[in-house]
Amino acid sequence: MATIAINLKDGKLETDAPRDLIVGIDLGTTNSLVAYMKDGLALAVRDDSGKSALMPSVVHFAPDQSVLVGVTAKEKLVSDPQHTIYSVKRLMGKSYKDVRDFEQYFGYQIIDEDTDSLVKIRVKDKFFTPIELSAEILKALKLRIESVLNQPVFKAVITVPAYFNDAQRQATRDAGKLAGLDVLRIVNEPTAASLAYGIGLNQDDEQTVAVYDLGGGTFDISILHIHQGIFEVLSTHGDTFLGGDDFDRAIVDYWTKQNGHEKDSLTGDKSLSQALRLQAEAAKKHLSQHPVYESVAANGMVCRIDRATFETLIEPLVQRTIEGCRQALHDAKLDVSRIDHVIMVGGSTRVPLVKSAVAGFFGKEVFDKLDPDEVVALGAAIQADILAGNQKDILLLDITPLSLGIETMGGLMDTIIPRNTKVPSKAGRRYTTSVDGQTNLKIAVFQGERDLVEHNRKLGEFIMRGIPPMPAGLPKIEIHFILNADGILKVKAQELRSGVEQEIEVRSQYGISEEEMGKMLLDSIQHAQSDMAIRALLEARNEAQVILLSADKFLRQNESILNETEVLAIQTLAAELKIAVAGEDKDKINAAMETLNQYSAPLAHRAMDITIAEAIKGKSV
Repeated sequence: MATIAINLKDGKLETDAPRDLIVGIDLGTTNSLVAYMKDGLALAVRDDSGKSALMPSVVHFAPDQSVLVGVTAKEKLVSDPQHTIYSVKRLMGKSYKDVRDFEQYFGYQIIDEDTDSLVKIRVKDKFFTPIELSAEILKALKLRIESVLNQPVFKAVITVPAYFNDAQRQATRDAGKLAGLDVLRIVNEPTAASLAYGIGLNQDDEQTVAVYDLGGGTFDISILHIHQGIFEVLSTHGDTFLGGDDFDRAIVDYWTKQNGHEKDSLTGDKSLSQALRLQAEAAKKHLSQHPVYESVAANGMVCRIDRATFETLIEPLVQRTIEGCRQALHDAKLDVSRIDHVIMVGGSTRVPLVKSAVAGFFGKEVFDKLDPDEVVALGAAIQADILAGNQKDILLLDITPLSLGIETMGGLMDTIIPRNTKVPSKAGRRYTTSVDGQTNLKIAVFQGERDLVEHNRKLGEFIMRGIPPMPAGLPKIEIHFILNADGILKVKAQELRSGVEQEIEVRSQYGISEEEMGKMLLDSIQHAQSDMAIRALLEARNEAQVILLSADKFLRQNESILNETEVLAIQTLAAELKIAVAGEDKDKINAAMETLNQYSAPLAHRAMDITIAEAIKGKSV
């Protein structure tokens, strides 16, 4: 497949351009990195001081509206937590319902309306998606490598956890596009780590690999089967709230107790607790090389701990990761003896107890010669080098050159098979109706990279008929795209409750030259910012319309249990939301929705309690 070179500064296709540089990016929960290939070696790009390749995955919104990313943003976590966003990766592709159980973990405001819409983060009077926040981190990484190489970078491979679903992977792609990057591949983190150690580069190799990933805040274990260059994830297991931060907390609790304080006595003193946490982190690192750590905190507290005590404190945490390994092997239906290699990923794997526990469980020496903080980014750079065509002995499977999707409410493009997906492939997504009693659904198929279908290429459409009339949101319509090796796309739609089914065939690449394809890609990157703004506005309007219909329905159904003041308040807030919907400011729409939801939620709970009480009246429960 020919390479299409694009000069984004001039907005032109380059037919005689040198081969594009494609970088590898590890977009992490705690820290992120960017790497590239130089003279056949993968290198992680370091900061201005040349000391660290890690960029904290933290975004801060300053009072002057400027955006800080990385170390300078991390410094604001204690002084200005409301405007400092961290661990945004946990929110990628998630709905309000998904994050409800761990909302208290975040120091910033998550809008937790009871809907399936993607989560939003409120900062002052503005609302941001995890995609927009992740894009800020990716922009900072892009600037970092461009300043080091003194050349523009437009193409990237980005890694994600193996357990990321389609929505999370698509959100990562969108963040890259918003940052001005053409994301050629989304690669699983354990796959990238394996590539960094050269596993899978030889087409004749057949290996079963365990990738043990213990970072600052999360733990993952993945079992991979690698054969003929294909990486198959057999199982994954993990804990999204277990990592090096817990090791630090154990040390702080130990010091607090040793100095005669209650465990939670420092909660009110954020400056001291942050200083102690930093001391604990320093102690943990020191104890990896030395038997004892000793220092004095700002308040005179003696901070002393030896390695044996530290290992006793963290032993239960390490055992939790070993149990995760045991579960992953069970899920993969493998005995521990079937594992050929164990790869260590994440800064917390530097702790000697972690290394010895993992080596003991798997019964073999672990791979830890590469920097565990950098190994995923290095692997991503190797994958990028393969895509750039610089490793001739690696077989590249054919890919689909442009994204394929369907039109959704408001003329939005919902991608089902992203560009650069290996073919043949199959992907599906579930939809529902937007109007009560709807019996027909138009399914229009498009190809392209823009957020609005009017900017993409229509491939075909059909009407799905015979959907049983049900209230809006109740039908479950699954749409599957099946793309074969010849580029023939079959689109199948099925209503799961009734079994009604329909399908069409379209030729996804017919009539598109490479130059037209390149123009479409160029347009998608150049208009990413404006496309995202339009999409955000349309999505806010769509969501608001649903809420307005729900509010109207609620008033009609519960007129008897609401007083005049409550009815008037809901009508007034709904009217304000209608005014906001008529405007062009998505933040005003989101704010009006939140206000209406906050007021009506207690009333909805009261109505439900009354309904339940009526239903069980006179019955023994």
